[in-house]
Order: sequence, then C-alpha cells, then structure tokens
Amino acid sequence: QVQLEESGGGSVRPGGSLRLSCVATGFALPYYAMGWFRQAPGQERESILCFSSNDGSKYYADSVKGRFTMSQDSDKNTMYLRMNNLQPEDTGVYYCGAERIEYVIGTCPNDWWGQGTQVTVSS
Repeated sequence: QVQLEESGGGSVRPGGSLRLSCVATGFALPYYAMGWFRQAPGQERESILCFSSNDGSKYYADSVKGRFTMSQDSDKNTMYLRMNNLQPEDTGVYYCGAERIEYVIGTCPNDWWGQGTQVTVSS
C-alpha cells in the first residue's frame, strides 16, 4: 500500500528556512514521479516542485525558483523540500505527491498524496 507522510512544517518569520520531509512506504522512489505541492488558504492546491526520474524532467513554480529545492534519499525512501527565504505568501499546507512514472502526464504526479504539513510564515 502506497503511503506518504510529511513532516517538518511549522511557524517561521519572513526570511527563515524550513526543511520538509516526505517518507514513502509501499513503493520505491526511483519508479515514481514525485512532487511537492502547496495549498494556500482559500486557494486550490498548486504544484511547486516536481521530478520525474523517467526522463529526468523537473518542474519549478516561478514563485519558488532560487529559494526552494527538492532532493531524495533513496536509502531512506524519503524526499525533502528545503525552503529558504520564506515569505508570508508561502504560507499553506504542503503536500508530497507520487505517481508511477508510466502513468504521469507531464512531470508532476497526480495520484497519491500525504496528509500535509502546515507552514506559516508571519512576523
């Protein structure tokens, strides 16, 4: 059974940093497209960073370029999101997502989701 569990959210001041983790169970990361998504209050969930090992394609939302990076540790079957220079507009619930490579349309997954972790940026 595919499961994703995010952690690492919290409250920070503008300019601060956080690292989110997403532990995957029931599947191996290299066979799945993985991504991080964000849902701000009153808005739809949006893709912010995605990676598909099928073709090595990456997606970065313009709003996070130069500030957020994603990485994976295959030994731990864990994906990370490093967020630097956080701003109030980064506030939201952050989700990790996964989808088998052969089913992905584009780069970002749209199948399995974690429960989300809250990130709040305010002074």
